[in-house]
Amino acid sequence: MGKSRADYGRIRQKLDRFLQHTHDHFACYLPPSLGAFFTWLLGVIFSGAEINKEDKETLRSLAKDHTLVYATKYKSPFEFLFFYFRFKREGLPYPQLGLDQRILLFQPITRFLRIVAAHIDQFITFKKWPNPYESGYIQKQVLSGTVSMVSMVDKRAFYRRYVKARVDPLLHLLDVQTRSEKDILIVPQLTLYGTKPQKRKIGVMGSVFGTEERPGRLRRLLSLVKIPEKAVVEMVEPINLREFMESYADKKPSLQYLAYELRQEIVDRINRHRQSIVGPELINRDELRQRVLQSENFREYVKELALSSERSVYEFHAEAAAYLDEIAAKYSSFTIAVLDVIVRWLTDTMFDGVEVDTAGLKRLKDISKKGPVILIPCHKSHIDYLILSYVLYTNRMPCPLIAAGKNLSFFPLGPVFRNAGAFFIRRTFKGLPLYSKVFSEYIYALLEAGFNLEFFIEGGRSRTGKLVMPKFGLLSIILDAYARGAAKDLYFQPIYIGYDRVVEEGAYIKELEGQEKTAENFSQVVRARKFLKKRFGRIFLEFNEPIRAGDVMNNFEVPYDKMSRREKEIVYRNLAHRIIHAIDEVSVATPHGLVAAAALTMTSRSRSFSEQDLLDKVEFYLTHLKMKGAKYSDTLSDPPAAVRQALDAYVRDKFLVRYEEKPEEPETQGRIRYAVVQARRPLLEYYKNNCIGHFIPEAYTALSILTQEAFEFSADQLHTSYQALMDLFKNEFHYDPDLSAEYYVRKSLKSFINDAMVTPHPTIPDRYNITAAGHKKMATLASLLKNFFESYLVVLRVFARENLSATGRKERYKKFLAQGTSMFKSGEIELKESLSKVNFENAASYFMSRGIHGPSDAPDIELYEEVIQNFRNCIP
Repeated sequence: MGKSRADYGRIRQKLDRFLQHTHDHFACYLPPSLGAFFTWLLGVIFSGAEINKEDKETLRSLAKDHTLVYATKYKSPFEFLFFYFRFKREGLPYPQLGLDQRILLFQPITRFLRIVAAHIDQFITFKKWPNPYESGYIQKQVLSGTVSMVSMVDKRAFYRRYVKARVDPLLHLLDVQTRSEKDILIVPQLTLYGTKPQKRKIGVMGSVFGTEERPGRLRRLLSLVKIPEKAVVEMVEPINLREFMESYADKKPSLQYLAYELRQEIVDRINRHRQSIVGPELINRDELRQRVLQSENFREYVKELALSSERSVYEFHAEAAAYLDEIAAKYSSFTIAVLDVIVRWLTDTMFDGVEVDTAGLKRLKDISKKGPVILIPCHKSHIDYLILSYVLYTNRMPCPLIAAGKNLSFFPLGPVFRNAGAFFIRRTFKGLPLYSKVFSEYIYALLEAGFNLEFFIEGGRSRTGKLVMPKFGLLSIILDAYARGAAKDLYFQPIYIGYDRVVEEGAYIKELEGQEKTAENFSQVVRARKFLKKRFGRIFLEFNEPIRAGDVMNNFEVPYDKMSRREKEIVYRNLAHRIIHAIDEVSVATPHGLVAAAALTMTSRSRSFSEQDLLDKVEFYLTHLKMKGAKYSDTLSDPPAAVRQALDAYVRDKFLVRYEEKPEEPETQGRIRYAVVQARRPLLEYYKNNCIGHFIPEAYTALSILTQEAFEFSADQLHTSYQALMDLFKNEFHYDPDLSAEYYVRKSLKSFINDAMVTPHPTIPDRYNITAAGHKKMATLASLLKNFFESYLVVLRVFARENLSATGRKERYKKFLAQGTSMFKSGEIELKESLSKVNFENAASYFMSRGIHGPSDAPDIELYEEVIQNFRNCIP
């Protein structure tokens, strides 16, 4: 008996030494080293997946002051091992403690035996299995700063927590936070095994292998081993546990309630982050049709329509279903992937790359986690439809559903565009009340489902290079849907898409000269092959600050749902002009644009210029762009090289002619000079207009100064002239509706002082003196407006001769063109680009809105002509 006790004592001592005198050996912990074999195996499995570079720096920074707890949506030993191995190899804080994990297989053999021995010994001694929560092991590890991981959704864990009263890891973490001086930071992690949007019905393959959101073991393994680039890890916005608990302090909740709220918040953040990458769950066309046509709002509308007509409800339903089939997009991940390859090839073949505002793109991704985003780019080319989706797709963001004109639904490209996310809209809803209602309900359904939308607020492509005045139709439909509750939050994202050269430049000139626009068709696609042989420079994408729909509505005293139709139109107009101005603010000045502006303002009919003359003007423009913080192409960091490259392109395409001036001495070499080809001035005007928006405040201010006809002036003297120019050209240029003429004058004068164009009066406040160099520079700025004055003068002359109130647009243009051509030939106007169809239409619209229709309005016509001539006479 004594011998047995002695043997037991020796065994007990050996066991205690082996267990290191503690039962705290658990499979939820992985040591820093797993041994050579397991390290090699994990390296084979997990080496390929991509970890966001910015997230790496953020994690290193957060780990300095916080105890990190990574959180995943679904429980997976596979993902725990991934984060353990990859984060460790990347030199990041890596999880060693799985709060709801048991990893036995990858434990070193000695540690594996200790875990088994400790559990058996604990059970034999105390008749219960060891628990890392009850023993205080988890608390001790977290308080010591060990990085851990917890999952949010697990069926068995839910059963154990709520039926068997097992410990909730989040509840335990909240309790530990109350005992810790250091903040615990929950850092949710999103692992993507593909970027296709999730379908509502997962099908047989999804049932067997799991979905991309919740893949099975085999799908995970295949993604990481066979196609590692498909697996992506991104950090979701962290949650500080101490701050989270303090935010509920007023309610004095229990820790159980806080754990529930914390779990919901983590899952919501992961879901929103995932949706910002892959988009919302896809809805098939049949389900969408039911959502739209069976909505309470639509059914009530159709009942009223049927009561007021002799048609039945079912007839209206059939018509509405046909409209919806005409409108609705059909999103196909396969089509998107194919177009990605095609657009990449096109940009490589026809362009010299895409310059993307990466900070703005990240900002867009962040706001897309809060609600649907309405992407609103400017519209310069048909390529716009493709390029934005391409950039989003390549940066792991969902492609939006795009509003496209019905003219683009032609076969065979119409079905391709529809499968790529285009929904088609008619140019006018006039006389189509049911179509209008169906379209409005379709937009409501898309926003309710969480889709990002894209539309062009200008309506059509700009034929002048400037931004076109905004249209309010689709904008009003989106705002109405938001006000009805389609989305909790909604953002409008102004986007600039620009090009060194546009593919359609030839067609635009024909339209500006009065030719009818050719309807889009397949033959145009076939003929477009010739463009593959040309290079069109670079493409530019810039993002301004997003505009929150709720903030727009809060700017008005009357609640939106209480507003009259007229009051709502004020909201639409205000928002539309804010958006278009925001796009103009981030437009990119290119070498082609600045060279075009310099060349046109340097010559009228036959004068030539040297490369140095042109370079001096371009550098002057560039100076003012830099002073106001405007965007410009990276190539302008070397102005001489950029100018030379643009000149070569314009000479090659016969916009300019280059020749050698005859030398005075036979032995000397003549200087190289350039001249504008008169027939090509309208095309150069297009590219000048690409950047003119940046110079309009300075041009207005410079012209207002020049009209003073004195070398000394006060700022107050400029406000009236500046306001008159803003009013006269309200259809041409865009202004921030919240800023006054006084603001723009003050800002322009500041840049003039910085460029030594004016000097403040030494003794009299708010008075300035023009320098000799400044007078010449002001003339350069003012000359940007010369062709617009000439266009408006032509229109006034026609109004002075005949009444146009009942004349159609086409007939009006013929009269304007005939008058302008006559004035151009006689020398009364100097610039061929003044004979612009768009300028004429804008001028006619402006004067008719001021009550000018014909000879009976002679006093007003004479007044406006005098104003225009006064301004025009100050421009050299």
